Amino acid sequence: MDPATEAFVAHRSLLFTVAYEMLGSAADAEDVLQETWLRWADVDHDGVQNERAYLVRITTRQALNRLRTLGRRKESYFGSWLPEPLLTTPDVAEDVELAESVSMAMLLVLETLAPTERAVFVLREVFDLGYDEIAEAVDKSPATVRQVAHRARAHVAARRPRGVVSPGETRDAIEAFRLATETGDLQRLLDILAPDVVLLGDGGGIRQAVPRPIVGADKVARLLTVGLGRLMPASAVLEPAQVNGYPALIIRLDGEIDTVVAVRVDDGLITGLYAVRNPEKLSHMERETALRR
Repeated sequence: MDPATEAFVAHRSLLFTVAYEMLGSAADAEDVLQETWLRWADVDHDGVQNERAYLVRITTRQALNRLRTLGRRKESYFGSWLPEPLLTTPDVAEDVELAESVSMAMLLVLETLAPTERAVFVLREVFDLGYDEIAEAVDKSPATVRQVAHRARAHVAARRPRGVVSPGETRDAIEAFRLATETGDLQRLLDILAPDVVLLGDGGGIRQAVPRPIVGADKVARLLTVGLGRLMPASAVLEPAQVNGYPALIIRLDGEIDTVVAVRVDDGLITGLYAVRNPEKLSHMERETALRR
């Protein structure tokens, strides 16, 4: 490989994660990387002192442009919008901070930030970039970036999951959820749901999903025991998977991914249930699972 290609390939995983955490979409993150590559290929590389910083700057700016476009799209989105689920490897789960940063729960928190706040938070809190480097990426002064980082940090702290959750806790909750839904045991479901649990479904107006958040253990448990029985035939296959850094469930119908279920766990109970059914958000995962077989 020529030096420019070699540098891009070496940092591709970092660039993808930056773009994904800013956008909550693997497909859009891939598009951003394509745009980054096209701009990187036109750069006079002899004048680039820090290839990683330069590539992060291009990626961040392209992601910010796309994030503003996505914001307009989400305004007319049918029902709840959830991040596109991302198949992750065990080494991501071992990095507790990285796993939390790509979790469904955290990505939903990041959705509440303004675009520049989100970029600054991701670059500073997840990847520990310096304020000067971030300032170049978002085209702000270092002093302004410090203020934005402080504001974003406080905003996220007030909304993020209450504590660090181990993959084991999440795995136990997912397994209990799987058994409860397979057996239709309402009491077993109630035992693992927090009183204030929230269920979000994303069908994108293409597949049936709850159109608005369902709140409360009783409502969520009853909807799941009735709704899943109606939507899932006996031939449905529930597969454990590593999604967004934590154990999750993939529900397959006729061999194809129909739904991805991720959870948020606090104090051993499920406080958030996220069911992604929009086929446009499952196509990337379908390709990834096919490649890994």
